[in-house]
Amino acid sequence: MSKRNKNRKSNPQNAPEVQQTLPAIADLPAVLPEVPSLVVPRPVVPSPIDKQPLVETVVPVALAVQPQPKPVPPLDGVEIGPCPACGTAWVKVLFTSTDRLYATTSEEFQVVECCSCRLIRLHPQPRPDQLPSYYPRDYWFTPAEGTADRLEQWYRRLVLGDHVRFVHRAIVESKASGTVLDVGCGGGLFLRLLADRFQAAPPGSGSVARTNREQPLTLPSPFVGLDFSLDAAKAAWGHLGVPVTCGTLASAPLAPGSCAAVTMFHVLEHLYDPGSYLEAAHGLLKPGGRLIVQVPNAGCWQFLLFGERWNGIDVPRHLIDFKTSDLDMLLDACGFEVIRHKYFSLRDNPAGLATTLAVHLDPMSRRLRHVEESDRMRLFKDLVYTGLVVASIPFTVLEAACRAGSTIMVEARKKS
Repeated sequence: MSKRNKNRKSNPQNAPEVQQTLPAIADLPAVLPEVPSLVVPRPVVPSPIDKQPLVETVVPVALAVQPQPKPVPPLDGVEIGPCPACGTAWVKVLFTSTDRLYATTSEEFQVVECCSCRLIRLHPQPRPDQLPSYYPRDYWFTPAEGTADRLEQWYRRLVLGDHVRFVHRAIVESKASGTVLDVGCGGGLFLRLLADRFQAAPPGSGSVARTNREQPLTLPSPFVGLDFSLDAAKAAWGHLGVPVTCGTLASAPLAPGSCAAVTMFHVLEHLYDPGSYLEAAHGLLKPGGRLIVQVPNAGCWQFLLFGERWNGIDVPRHLIDFKTSDLDMLLDACGFEVIRHKYFSLRDNPAGLATTLAVHLDPMSRRLRHVEESDRMRLFKDLVYTGLVVASIPFTVLEAACRAGSTIMVEARKKS
């Protein structure tokens, strides 16, 4: 052994000063006996005579690991359950409202907006055993005798032509044959009118023939409705001859891949889990089959202008209030490709604005709230309401032209 090494080994005073501080640092675990230790390499300053290796210094983990800061909540945010779209718990309360349209309850509910993805929804959502009480009997339209009823039936047939043309075009362009299922069919009038249109303009005639000359469309058969209400099913069968089954879409008595088209007009906003219905529709459709969905548009001008008074909120029956981006993302996640949007509905947009402005004149609201009125007074109110609907058409057409109409109708194709 060289003399230099002997001196270094026998004379500890030649060690660097950092080694003399080790006992003080090593005493730290005695102060924090419960904290595990982490070995951190620490360089030693080399002496003029020789270079020393790295010395391992024991440092408590509590000193080495910095705690992560907690997320800062929004200034005006409220923490509730997770958002069904993004999982964020923080929301902004937009307003508080109750059932303005049918007065089924005096309980107040909050309409909240997610602080992350901005999805708008009802809070708290009614329990499943409470929800049926917010839907009055005869929630759908059943024709009766009398001048006012005949006028209302004529009006409904007129404005539903907008829906019929949209769905008819979608089925024709899909070149698919099979069952046409209307989810939430109510009294079945839409299916009756759609079937009549196919019978009046069979494949190979009129505009249908021009758009589909090479591959004529097979008439979709049968037309089937689905609804929760047994009374609605009876009304559809009895008055219009439309077959209707009761239950959920997942339990519909239809074979997978048997449908040419599935329609859902004002259904998704009433559901706790709209994605499950879209997935069920995906399973029922044939490859390339069409899904047609319509919901109120929470991105419309009417909502910006009237807020809680806007008819499209419909507390407490509407659990989720969609914007176009919300609906498109949900459709894509459930296996659908969006083909086209439509922001104007002759049945819904002008009448929705009229009801927002004068809810006490809405014919269905008066009927379901059992407002006492003579036949003459009922006819007078219906005519005033109709005039208000007609006066609302220019504004609703303008907002729809700006892609801000009060409803969104979407045609989507099942992805292969």
